[in-house]
This record gives sequence, C-alpha cells and structure tokens, in this order.
Amino acid sequence: MPDVFILGIESSCDETAAAVVRSGDELISNVVYSQFATHQPYGGVVPELASREHLRAIVPVVRKALEDAGKSYATIDAVAVTQGPGLAGALLVGLSYAKALAYAADKPLIAINHLEGHIHAVLLEERQKENRELQFPVLALVVSGGHTHLYLVERKQGSWVYHDVGHTRDDAAGEAFDKVAKLLELGYPGGPTIDFLARHGNPEAVKFPFAQIKHRDRNPQNRFPADERRVDFSYSGIKTAVLRYVETHAMQAAIEQRRRALDGKPTPSREDYVAACDRQTLDLVASFQRAVVDDLVGKTLLAASEHGAATLLVTGGVAANSELRQTFESRAAEEGLDVYFPSRKLSTDNAAMIAAAAYPRFLAGEFAGAELSSEPGLKLR
Repeated sequence: MPDVFILGIESSCDETAAAVVRSGDELISNVVYSQFATHQPYGGVVPELASREHLRAIVPVVRKALEDAGKSYATIDAVAVTQGPGLAGALLVGLSYAKALAYAADKPLIAINHLEGHIHAVLLEERQKENRELQFPVLALVVSGGHTHLYLVERKQGSWVYHDVGHTRDDAAGEAFDKVAKLLELGYPGGPTIDFLARHGNPEAVKFPFAQIKHRDRNPQNRFPADERRVDFSYSGIKTAVLRYVETHAMQAAIEQRRRALDGKPTPSREDYVAACDRQTLDLVASFQRAVVDDLVGKTLLAASEHGAATLLVTGGVAANSELRQTFESRAAEEGLDVYFPSRKLSTDNAAMIAAAAYPRFLAGEFAGAELSSEPGLKLR
C-alpha cells in the first residue's frame, strides 16, 4: 500500500499543535505552540484566553507543520482533528479549522478522541523502534491534568477497542499537582516543578493516606463478571490534606516569602524554586508526590492483575514525571509486565498522537461528515 500522510490538529486545552505522520508509524513533523506564558499569571488554564490563543496560532502552526514535512494542502491524504474531550471553545477552534481545510482541499476528515491519541503516542514511538508486537491484552493508564483513566485495550479486525475499567471519581492526578503547586507558590505548570523539587525532599516526612473507594463490584453480594471489575481513583482529598497541613504547620508566611522572592523573576529557573523553598516545603512536596505515585502505580497494577493484562502503557502529561516512570518500571518488572511510556515531548498534548490514531480509521474508511461537532465530554470506547 502506498504511504499515507495524515495532518493532525490538536487544540483540546492550552496547546495548539499540528503534525504530519506517515502511515501511522513515522513522525515527519510536529509543531506545538504552548500557552504557558498566557496562563501562568493565573496559576491554571483560563478557557476564554485559551480559545483566543488558539485562534491566533492555528494557521501559522499548521503551515509550519506542513512546511517542515515538505508537504502541502494538496499532497496530504487526510486531515485528523481532536473532537473531544476538552475545553469547548478550544476544541471548536481546531475542529472548525480542520473541517474548513478538509472541505477546501477535498480531503477526508477523521475525528479522534483525545484520550485515544495519548495511547497512540506510545504506539507510534514503539513502532518507530520496530516494536510492533505488543502482548495483549493491554492496560493503558492515561494520566494528565484533565484525565486519570484506565482502559483495557484490544484489537478486533484491525480496529482498537477500549473498555473503561477505572477513572477518577473527582480530580485528575495532574490537576492535583497543579493545585498543590499553586497553593505553595511553585508556579504553573506545577507538575514539572514538583517533580524536580521532590528530589530534594524526604518523601517519608508526611503521611498522606488515601481514602478507600467503595466499589459495588467488590461487595460479595454483587456478582460482577471479572471483566467488569473497576479500579477508580480520587485526588480531591489529597489536595485538601496538603492545605490542612499548610494551615496546621503555619506555612503561610514561608509561602508569602517565596512569592515575593520569585515575583521579580519573570521565568524562574528550577534552581530559583529550590533556593526559595525551606526544608519543610521540600519534604511536603516530596511526600505529596510519593503518595500520588504510589496510588497510581498500585491501583494500575491491581487492575492489570484482575484483568490479566500482559502489557502496560502509561501516557499523558503526568507520564513525564520521573518518579512515576521509575516506580512503574521497577514494580512492573517485579510483576513480569512490560511497561511503555511515550517520550517526554509526546507525553503532553500534541498533534502527532492525533495523526497516528487516525491511520487505522483511514484504512477502515471511518471519515467524518460536515455535521461533525466538538464533544467536550466525549467518552472513549
């Protein structure tokens, strides 16, 4: 079969991205415009500002991706775009542009679920390493600022099928990282800063027990098939626990001092954050990260055991966390499981994953029509 070049477009949150992928397994170009500077003063993503930044960036980002790939609107074979989940206004920008581009260039339009894209980020890079034979069933943990999901992944007649076997009941793990960083005046995005600072603290200093989630399928009186057993997450409680620790240990003065120290630095370095943190803060950060990592790894391995998974995929923005990677690698090895991560540049939102996920749909002729609309709460099936 001749090569298939798919242009992917991603705008679900705060990064405008476009990429060209050849036949689902070769990354030709990948351009990401980050909005970190826009949202940093607010300590989180402001949806209206995100939409405006997408409008500003979408045309030059797509043009750059095509230019880097040596392709034109006429020489690509299809346009793939994120349909959801995500911020309504942000999704609308990418989807509207992709629909117009596909119509004007007379190219097929392929709608992709953002979460499926994250899973295909791992698959894309593994295929580039000539690792094309994953052992099934596969269990995928998608963990980011907006999502914490567990999917049992199967292949049926060339298509990928996803069964939701667990997700967060409230906040995503990445959101907990960002909110704790905001509370402690550690900048935005908070995940990378916490990851770095945690190396300087004692992860055993503060104990953060997680609440035990009640599942109907664990009640002996309820008889659920094994493939319907769930392993869910919850991260709202640990945010509250960190807040209470700050209050009961009189840390507010140190937080305010850190804010003043960093205010005069538009882009503080990691070393600046280390210098602005006392021992108590470093220990708190390390303990918080250890608790979240242990919860993610422990529950994922429990789900893998209950569903007989042979391979783990860990993807999404939080998959870039160094302690999470190290813990998964060591504990999965003890369980005899292969575990794969995307590179750090493909862990966060990008369009390469959207274009890669679109290739099986292109082969199956699963194209979207003019009536396609964004779905902020889109489920993955």
